[in-house]
Amino acid sequence: MRVNLQPAYVIHSRPYRDTSVILEVFTAEYGRISLVARGTRRQTRRGSKAALLQPFFPLLLSFFGRAELKTLSAIEPVKGMPALRGERLFSGLYMNELLVRLLHRNDAHPALFSAYDCALKALAGIATVDTVLRSFEITLLDELGYGLNLSLDGASGERVNEASHYHYDPELGLVAGSGASGRPAATYSGADLLAMESGEFEGPVRLPAKLLLREVLAAHLGDMPLHSRELFRLKRALSSKRSDAPQS
Repeated sequence: MRVNLQPAYVIHSRPYRDTSVILEVFTAEYGRISLVARGTRRQTRRGSKAALLQPFFPLLLSFFGRAELKTLSAIEPVKGMPALRGERLFSGLYMNELLVRLLHRNDAHPALFSAYDCALKALAGIATVDTVLRSFEITLLDELGYGLNLSLDGASGERVNEASHYHYDPELGLVAGSGASGRPAATYSGADLLAMESGEFEGPVRLPAKLLLREVLAAHLGDMPLHSRELFRLKRALSSKRSDAPQS
């Protein structure tokens, strides 16, 4: 198998032996694949190839191999993507971690690749972070076969009522009521769910949308916490301490 100039993004990397790197990349036509980039960290007169293999930058990658771990043979950067900064950088790391945790290798998702590419471009611009992330999360769930129907009661099949409240059931989806007796569950108003269905994720819907998507994703992520979320919390805590420190 030899693939040339495949549109791709690096979503995770780790050192391998003395000068190489093992990459998890998300490609347009082959989904998530693993590549070994041999000699990438070796310094030459032209610098290190590792500088090109960074997250959030569109690339054209050539690779070959029959095994699950394929060999990277060429890298071509695609120009025009601004860097992610601040909170938007952590949002990008969060999306990458979702892809690494939830995508099976060698399972193509061209629509998800397009959504990821659009999300990164939106984060690099002025789009609202919450809208970008919620839209991406919903597309990811749809592509994985866990689509979330925000307008129908998963138990009765009836349309969500604006005046009612619903809870998330991993087997059925959104169901009217507050969950099983003795088990408190987060509830979401029908009005908020219908607003989300229409693509609204800001204003009064911002917090319930965030909580709902977090709850739905947790059912598929398992017990291991997301490192990107912990890093963001740590950064906020450090920033808060600095702002509270007395000025000399």
